[in-house]
Order: sequence, then C-alpha cells, then structure tokens
Amino acid sequence: MRSFALSLAILPLVLAASPLSAHDYKLGDLKIDHPWSRATPGGAKVAGGFMKITNNGRESDRLIGGTLVTAGIVEIHEMAMEGNVMKMRALAQGLEIKPGQSVELKPGGFHVMFLDLKSPLKEGERVKGTLVFQRAGTLEVEFKIEARGASGGHDHGHNHSGGHKH
Repeated sequence: MRSFALSLAILPLVLAASPLSAHDYKLGDLKIDHPWSRATPGGAKVAGGFMKITNNGRESDRLIGGTLVTAGIVEIHEMAMEGNVMKMRALAQGLEIKPGQSVELKPGGFHVMFLDLKSPLKEGERVKGTLVFQRAGTLEVEFKIEARGASGGHDHGHNHSGGHKH
C-alpha cells in the first residue's frame, strides 16, 4: 500500500517531464498548445499549421508570421464562408490574440499556411519552425506531423475525417 501511495505521489512529476508537456510553449504572457500539421502526399507544395494560443496578459498581441524549415513562405490565413463558398485569405495584419482570450488555429478556420514545401511532411515527425508575435517576439517551436485526416482534437495523432485540404 505504501509503494502504491508513493507511485501516486511521483506520477505528476513523471507526467510533467513527459513529451506531451514538452509540446506546449510559453513566450511572455502567451501560451501555445500543441503546434501540429497534417502529413502531406509527395509533391504537395502547401500545408496548414494549427495550435491553440492563449494570451494571459493585459495587452493584445498578434501572430504575424513564422518559419518552417521545410517551407519557403509562411503566412497567417483565415478560412471563412462567404455566401455558399469557403474562401481562404492571408491576414495582412496577422491574427489578434486579445488579453485573457484564446484563439484556436484549426482546419477550416484560422491557420498558419506553409507554402513552397521543399519536402513532404511525414506522419510522426516533428518539424522545427518559429512563430513570430508582434509584442512577444519570436518563439522556436516544433510542429508535430499527424495523420492526413487529423482534426486536432484532444487525441492528437489519431485518424479523423473532415477539415479542409490545401
């Protein structure tokens, strides 16, 4: 019984050091949860990057750009319905994250657009990149590459259908 209680006491420490917690990032007042992208077929030149960004500060910040080692260009995009047509557009001013709020970048909505891919994104890999914020500055991150049909739910890495394809 004593060893069981000790195991329970140590469990939070083990989990805190696990790779799952290593995939969340903090930069100033910003918290970035689980940057990820979908695997791409060979020859694909575009992909989307997704995550949740929370601003715990008192001032707005903006995600204004970034990099990905395998992409020539990185832009901040929005997908939205205009009438009966889903349209994607670059956000010239970036994406605002208001104080005390979270913004989820996900398939079919706001996302980081990776253009001019130099090689396919392969499921299970982690690809280095950066996120650039207007106030907080630049943060080095790794994008976890998930299955092509991933939706970014809480079970990261499992197959799902839906979302949009680039």
